[in-house]
Amino acid sequence: MRKIIHWVHTSIDGHIDGPNGEFDWPVMGEEMSAYSETLSDRSDTFLYGRGVWEGMAAFWPEAESMSDHPHVLKFAPRWRSTPKIVFSRTLEKADWAERVIGEHDFAEQVAELKRQDGKDLLLTGGSGLAAALTEHGLIDEYHIAVHPLVLGGGRPLFVPRADRLGLRLVESRVCDGQVVVMRYDRDAAAQ
Repeated sequence: MRKIIHWVHTSIDGHIDGPNGEFDWPVMGEEMSAYSETLSDRSDTFLYGRGVWEGMAAFWPEAESMSDHPHVLKFAPRWRSTPKIVFSRTLEKADWAERVIGEHDFAEQVAELKRQDGKDLLLTGGSGLAAALTEHGLIDEYHIAVHPLVLGGGRPLFVPRADRLGLRLVESRVCDGQVVVMRYDRDAAAQ
Protein backbone atom coordinates (compact mmCIF):
# COMPACT_ATOMS: atom_id res chain seq x y z
CA MET A 1 0.00 0.00 0.00
CA ARG A 2 1.20 3.48 -0.84
CA LYS A 3 1.92 5.94 1.96
CA ILE A 4 0.98 9.57 2.25
CA ILE A 5 3.98 11.63 3.30
CA HIS A 6 3.37 15.12 4.68
CA TRP A 7 6.33 17.46 4.07
CA VAL A 8 6.00 20.85 5.74
CA HIS A 9 8.12 23.80 6.86
CA THR A 10 7.38 25.56 10.15
CA SER A 11 8.82 28.31 12.32
CA ILE A 12 9.95 27.52 15.84
CA ASP A 13 6.75 29.13 17.12
CA GLY A 14 4.73 26.63 15.08
CA HIS A 15 3.50 28.60 12.07
CA ILE A 16 3.58 27.45 8.45
CA ASP A 17 3.32 30.97 7.10
CA GLY A 18 3.61 34.48 8.46
CA PRO A 19 0.84 36.74 9.81
CA ASN A 20 0.10 37.99 6.29
CA GLY A 21 0.48 34.60 4.59
CA GLU A 22 4.13 35.18 3.70
CA PHE A 23 6.22 32.13 2.84
CA ASP A 24 9.51 33.78 1.94
CA TRP A 25 11.45 32.47 4.95
CA PRO A 26 12.31 28.76 4.42
CA VAL A 27 16.01 28.34 3.71
CA MET A 28 16.67 25.67 1.08
CA GLY A 29 20.36 24.99 1.51
CA GLU A 30 22.14 22.03 -0.05
CA GLU A 31 21.20 19.50 2.66
CA MET A 32 17.59 20.69 2.95
CA SER A 33 17.22 20.52 -0.83
CA ALA A 34 18.64 16.99 -0.87
CA TYR A 35 16.19 15.92 1.86
CA SER A 36 13.28 17.37 -0.10
CA GLU A 37 14.46 15.67 -3.29
CA THR A 38 14.64 12.32 -1.48
CA LEU A 39 10.97 12.66 -0.55
CA SER A 40 10.12 13.54 -4.15
CA ASP A 41 12.08 10.48 -5.34
CA ARG A 42 9.89 8.25 -3.14
CA SER A 43 6.72 9.71 -4.69
CA ASP A 44 4.98 9.55 -8.02
CA THR A 45 2.11 11.92 -7.21
CA PHE A 46 2.06 15.30 -5.47
CA LEU A 47 -0.93 16.32 -3.34
CA TYR A 48 -1.93 19.92 -2.60
CA GLY A 49 -4.67 21.81 -0.82
CA ARG A 50 -6.05 24.77 -2.73
CA GLY A 51 -4.04 27.43 -0.89
CA VAL A 52 -0.66 25.77 -1.37
CA TRP A 53 -1.66 24.84 -4.92
CA GLU A 54 -2.19 28.48 -5.86
CA GLY A 55 1.34 29.35 -4.76
CA MET A 56 2.87 26.31 -6.45
CA ALA A 57 1.02 26.86 -9.74
CA ALA A 58 2.04 30.52 -9.76
CA PHE A 59 5.74 29.69 -9.41
CA TRP A 60 6.82 26.23 -10.60
CA PRO A 61 5.63 26.24 -14.24
CA GLU A 62 8.03 29.12 -15.00
CA ALA A 63 10.34 28.79 -11.99
CA GLU A 64 13.63 28.89 -13.88
CA SER A 65 12.78 32.35 -15.25
CA MET A 66 12.30 33.62 -11.66
CA SER A 67 15.20 31.97 -9.83
CA ASP A 68 18.56 30.37 -10.49
CA HIS A 69 18.70 28.66 -7.07
CA PRO A 70 20.05 25.09 -7.51
CA HIS A 71 16.98 23.57 -5.80
CA VAL A 72 14.64 25.45 -8.11
CA LEU A 73 16.57 24.43 -11.23
CA LYS A 74 16.52 20.77 -10.19
CA PHE A 75 12.95 20.54 -8.88
CA ALA A 76 11.07 22.60 -11.51
CA PRO A 77 11.22 19.96 -14.29
CA ARG A 78 10.19 17.28 -11.79
CA TRP A 79 7.26 19.39 -10.59
CA ARG A 80 6.01 19.90 -14.13
CA SER A 81 6.27 16.20 -15.04
CA THR A 82 4.85 14.65 -11.85
CA PRO A 83 1.09 14.06 -11.66
CA LYS A 84 -0.58 16.42 -9.20
CA ILE A 85 -3.90 16.21 -7.36
CA VAL A 86 -5.52 19.30 -5.86
CA PHE A 87 -8.07 19.12 -3.05
CA SER A 88 -10.59 21.94 -3.08
CA ARG A 89 -14.19 22.69 -2.22
CA THR A 90 -14.26 25.53 -4.79
CA LEU A 91 -12.08 24.56 -7.76
CA GLU A 92 -13.48 22.28 -10.45
CA LYS A 93 -10.28 22.13 -12.49
CA ALA A 94 -6.72 23.32 -12.08
CA ASP A 95 -4.12 23.86 -14.78
CA TRP A 96 -1.10 21.58 -14.28
CA ALA A 97 -3.13 19.20 -12.10
CA GLU A 98 -4.20 15.75 -13.19
CA ARG A 99 -7.36 15.97 -11.12
CA VAL A 100 -9.26 17.92 -8.47
CA ILE A 101 -10.90 16.13 -5.55
CA GLY A 102 -13.75 17.91 -3.79
CA GLU A 103 -15.23 17.12 -0.42
CA HIS A 104 -17.68 14.47 -1.71
CA ASP A 105 -16.38 11.03 -0.66
CA PHE A 106 -13.04 12.72 0.07
CA ALA A 107 -11.71 10.10 2.50
CA GLU A 108 -12.72 7.16 0.31
CA GLN A 109 -11.10 8.72 -2.77
CA VAL A 110 -7.84 9.19 -0.85
CA ALA A 111 -8.00 5.66 0.57
CA GLU A 112 -8.44 4.38 -3.00
CA LEU A 113 -5.36 6.37 -4.11
CA LYS A 114 -3.36 4.68 -1.35
CA ARG A 115 -4.55 1.22 -2.49
CA GLN A 116 -3.38 1.79 -6.07
CA ASP A 117 -0.04 0.52 -7.30
CA GLY A 118 2.77 3.01 -7.42
CA LYS A 119 5.12 5.02 -5.31
CA ASP A 120 4.11 7.09 -2.30
CA LEU A 121 1.99 10.25 -2.38
CA LEU A 122 3.67 13.50 -1.28
CA LEU A 123 1.55 16.15 0.44
CA THR A 124 3.45 19.42 0.55
CA GLY A 125 2.73 22.16 3.06
CA GLY A 126 -0.58 23.46 4.23
CA SER A 127 -2.61 22.75 7.32
CA GLY A 128 -6.25 22.34 6.27
CA LEU A 129 -5.78 19.36 3.97
CA ALA A 130 -3.24 17.84 6.33
CA ALA A 131 -5.73 18.16 9.20
CA ALA A 132 -8.49 16.52 7.17
CA LEU A 133 -6.23 13.64 6.11
CA THR A 134 -4.94 13.26 9.67
CA GLU A 135 -8.50 13.17 11.01
CA HIS A 136 -9.18 10.16 8.76
CA GLY A 137 -5.90 8.45 9.68
CA LEU A 138 -4.59 8.75 6.12
CA ILE A 139 -1.18 10.38 6.67
CA ASP A 140 1.52 7.82 7.37
CA GLU A 141 4.62 10.01 7.79
CA TYR A 142 5.10 13.60 8.93
CA HIS A 143 8.36 15.28 7.84
CA ILE A 144 8.59 18.61 9.64
CA ALA A 145 11.37 21.13 8.94
CA VAL A 146 11.69 23.60 11.82
CA HIS A 147 13.36 26.84 10.71
CA PRO A 148 15.19 29.12 13.17
CA LEU A 149 12.82 32.05 13.23
CA VAL A 150 9.76 33.27 15.11
CA LEU A 151 6.99 34.44 12.81
CA GLY A 152 4.74 35.74 15.57
CA GLY A 153 1.55 34.59 13.86
CA GLY A 154 0.14 32.85 10.83
CA ARG A 155 -1.50 29.51 10.28
CA PRO A 156 -0.55 26.87 12.86
CA LEU A 157 1.32 23.72 11.90
CA PHE A 158 -1.49 21.63 13.41
CA VAL A 159 -5.04 22.94 13.62
CA PRO A 160 -6.86 22.43 16.93
CA ARG A 161 -8.21 18.92 17.42
CA ALA A 162 -10.77 17.39 19.74
CA ASP A 163 -8.40 14.59 20.67
CA ARG A 164 -4.70 13.79 20.85
CA LEU A 165 -2.58 12.70 17.94
CA GLY A 166 0.10 10.19 18.86
CA LEU A 167 3.26 10.27 16.76
CA ARG A 168 6.47 8.28 16.99
CA LEU A 169 9.80 9.98 16.26
CA VAL A 170 11.66 7.92 13.65
CA GLU A 171 14.48 10.27 12.68
CA SER A 172 15.82 13.76 13.30
CA ARG A 173 18.66 15.67 11.73
CA VAL A 174 20.04 19.14 11.30
CA CYS A 175 20.25 20.39 7.72
CA ASP A 176 22.66 23.10 6.65
CA GLY A 177 23.59 23.77 10.27
CA GLN A 178 20.30 25.50 11.06
CA VAL A 179 17.09 23.65 10.17
CA VAL A 180 15.95 20.69 12.28
CA VAL A 181 14.05 18.08 10.29
CA MET A 182 12.04 15.49 12.17
CA ARG A 183 10.26 12.48 10.73
CA TYR A 184 7.33 11.13 12.70
CA ASP A 185 5.13 8.14 11.93
CA ARG A 186 1.61 7.69 13.21
CA ASP A 187 1.64 5.87 16.53
CA ALA A 188 -1.56 3.85 16.54
CA ALA A 189 -0.94 2.73 20.15
CA ALA A 190 -1.02 6.36 21.36
CA GLN A 191 -4.34 7.22 19.72
